[in-house]
Amino acid sequence: MARDHEPRLARAAAMVADTARSRMLSHLLSGDFATAGELATAASVTPATASGHLGKLLDAGFVLCEPRGRHRYYRLAGAEVAHALEALALVAEAGARDAAWSRPERARLREARCCYGHLAGRLGVRLFETLLAQQGLQVEANGYRLTDEGRAWLAGLGVSPRPPTAKRRYAYACMDWSERRDHLAGQLADELFAHCVAQGWMRRGDGRAVELTPAGRRQLLPRLTAEG
Repeated sequence: MARDHEPRLARAAAMVADTARSRMLSHLLSGDFATAGELATAASVTPATASGHLGKLLDAGFVLCEPRGRHRYYRLAGAEVAHALEALALVAEAGARDAAWSRPERARLREARCCYGHLAGRLGVRLFETLLAQQGLQVEANGYRLTDEGRAWLAGLGVSPRPPTAKRRYAYACMDWSERRDHLAGQLADELFAHCVAQGWMRRGDGRAVELTPAGRRQLLPRLTAEG
């Protein structure tokens, strides 16, 4: 029975084994849409080469393509793909995490970055641990539900969460690539990150980078638990 699944696993592994495709997928981990030209730049390949790689990623179900007028935009096929990529990164850097994350180009990504629409990095971990410390999340079968205490804490930030939808999981733990501790993922995490950006507490940078603004240091950081 196990052999029936081996070709599918091998095909999936081949998609990320190529350097250009792995760069494209890493670029899309921000959760944003990107054109073929943008992905070609991210992968340091020609547009024609990028087109071939994107065709393979589409066939394998790693990405989706949405036509918008004269342009075509690509994104990851879903949260499952994003989490699989982050999990592979965890495995690939096992035993070399400190050295990998001490490089200057990764330093700001470790502090805060976007992971498929929600906040990751040290700041993402602190947000999640604060909600847990406030007894704001209750464990349930598919992750967490928001408690009255959690709603009160979020209200203090000016957040009014929408009810859970059937489209995706509401709130669950996601192992952080750089910190090896959980940050919050799901619908609730997306809403919280979007609110922080809208309030000017965080600013999106290039790719996945996220910067905490002076307003965020004044108004958000004091509400978070100390770093563990």
